[in-house]
Amino acid sequence: MIKNIAILGAGLMGVGLAQVFAANEGAKVVLRSRKLRDDPYAPIVKNLDIFVENGLLTESGKAALLGRISFTESMAEAVGDADFIIECLPEDMAIKQDTFRDIEALTRDDAIYATNTSVMSVTEIASKCRRKDRIVGAHFWNPPFLIPLVEVVQTEDASDEAVEACMELLRGVGKKPVKCRRDVPGFIANRLQHAIMREALSMVENGIADPDTIDEALRYGPGLRWPHVGAIEIAEMAGLDLTLNIHRYIFRHLESSPEPSPLLAELVGKGDIGFKSGKGYRVWTPERIEASNRGLREYLIKATRDLE
Repeated sequence: MIKNIAILGAGLMGVGLAQVFAANEGAKVVLRSRKLRDDPYAPIVKNLDIFVENGLLTESGKAALLGRISFTESMAEAVGDADFIIECLPEDMAIKQDTFRDIEALTRDDAIYATNTSVMSVTEIASKCRRKDRIVGAHFWNPPFLIPLVEVVQTEDASDEAVEACMELLRGVGKKPVKCRRDVPGFIANRLQHAIMREALSMVENGIADPDTIDEALRYGPGLRWPHVGAIEIAEMAGLDLTLNIHRYIFRHLESSPEPSPLLAELVGKGDIGFKSGKGYRVWTPERIEASNRGLREYLIKATRDLE
């Protein structure tokens, strides 16, 4: 049974994952950062306060969860006795490869390694390691303490045992793990998400609709159905014969460019990158950014509660 968890990287995803794994009463979670902030618990406390405010956690439960989390700058201390090690490091292939290679000498041979990469090849990340059979992908979605989905990626080298142990661990902390049978770029959900995004950005660029309209169409149309019926079930519900006829007509009209949107590239070139700059396709004031972030968290709390 997996009890000792090591998380490499104490950024946004790292602290979120610490909160997720520490929800298990028997867990011991060590979060490793190259340089600890003055109050490393502050981001986790902020996240947990959302649960307390919404009646999902008591103050005593919050204190108990925090008590199962510790921080260190020492890699050896973090991974030495770990059953499960997950990296939340920058999306830099060399950093991920070298980290996994270097920690092999510090960990037990039966430890399972996982990478939280959202798009990179897990096989390539594991390429410098000796025990490739123990390395899997475990892609959490942000914010990880609210979104149930975790994509578990099995490479050709990863053992069924390692994959199933990872999925069992995730189920035990209330997540919804899905198995990606092949190590392909973007795994499952990111491929779906960016296929939709490519069409959305193309429609803006070609003057079919403005960004607000496109986002509203998704939120108040197909987005309402997706928590209960997925894309393939919708096709079967409507009839695969109807779906085939629609595809024969519409596919030739959909965006199929293998290159990013030129308008997207133009905006990024000007430094208009969204929330971080205050402007993207739209203007983002601090108030509007705060409202968007707060609204997403409040929605996710309600939505995940309704799914239980």
